[in-house]
Amino acid sequence: MPARLVFCLLILVYTPLLHAHKASDSYLTLKVAGDRIDGRWDIALRDLDYALGLDSDDNGEITWGEVRRRRAAVFDYALSRLNLSGGNPPCPQQAGDYFIDSHTDGVYAVLMFTAVCGTALSNIGVDYSLLFDLDPQHRGLLRVEYGQATHTAVLSPTHHNQPIELAEVKPGAAFLQYLREGVWHIWLGYDHILFLLSLLFPAVLIRQERSWRPAEQFRPVLLEVVKIVTAFTVAHSLTLSLATLGVIELPSRWVESAIAASVVLAALNNVYPLISKKLWLVAFGFGLIHGLGFANVLKDLGLPNNLLILALLAFNLGVEAGQLAIVAAFLPAAFFLRRSWGYRQLLVHAGSVLIVCVALIWFAERAMNTQLVDWESLFK
Repeated sequence: MPARLVFCLLILVYTPLLHAHKASDSYLTLKVAGDRIDGRWDIALRDLDYALGLDSDDNGEITWGEVRRRRAAVFDYALSRLNLSGGNPPCPQQAGDYFIDSHTDGVYAVLMFTAVCGTALSNIGVDYSLLFDLDPQHRGLLRVEYGQATHTAVLSPTHHNQPIELAEVKPGAAFLQYLREGVWHIWLGYDHILFLLSLLFPAVLIRQERSWRPAEQFRPVLLEVVKIVTAFTVAHSLTLSLATLGVIELPSRWVESAIAASVVLAALNNVYPLISKKLWLVAFGFGLIHGLGFANVLKDLGLPNNLLILALLAFNLGVEAGQLAIVAAFLPAAFFLRRSWGYRQLLVHAGSVLIVCVALIWFAERAMNTQLVDWESLFK
């Protein structure tokens, strides 16, 4: 029985590695005035290359010349997968400027376009199907601006049709949307998960005479975990809020590299313990860095100007809910298994070594802005 539970915990811990790449997103911004819609659509070059084969010389690099030569094909492909309407008839779309721009996760093609609907718009319908046939995980991050009101939505294969009442902003719907995004971000944020688990591994053990020994009682273990989670929450909430509001601004490359380094150090401390008490201080210190990473995601989603505080609160609560779900699933099993050889040697020791190796690769990739391992192909 303990061996099976150790195996289940290993699956729980390392499943995120199977998804060790950023989800495919595109960023669609629509500005509505009168009967006209001005659109900007940022689509990752890697996604367009997957769909259309932009890398014509197949040398592994996509140049501006290759992107420019496929302008017509890119517009045809993208606009045929987006329907805008101001009523029953669709609004004809006209291609405009075309250039490239950098995002935190790579280079994107930017497609500018317009749509004229013929009558003054009080509502619009957005039907989005980009890449859904190739990548069911793809999402379209929609932002619609109308006067002083801003609407946002996340479009997916199961939620591809979004009607929007332009003059009406629904705070309840916005709250639930950002709450859900916060939960999904922590569950899909493999680096945040591995950092948290690296701190939780030794929570059911006590460091005595240079070795890990099982804790005797659950209550002190639970209190220690509460301290760790609370410290991490307070710290990342602080920097998430400051960065989202523009008080702090650091290059995302530095932030993402520092997050990878924090995972290395937290896991390494399980193998060569330098800090075995007051791990909540470690959680607080590194939580400040992880909050800056959460802020990058929230900026990518696009905050509605008229619901800024509400969206920020909902996203933060979503992150906390996702985090607590992980702790609730991990801690009871870890406490039950703490006396077993499998937990202490296989999960804590060997598992931490594996986390160190993976996080070192992430650190190198993020610091040098390159890809050393094709994670997606590795786990196919």
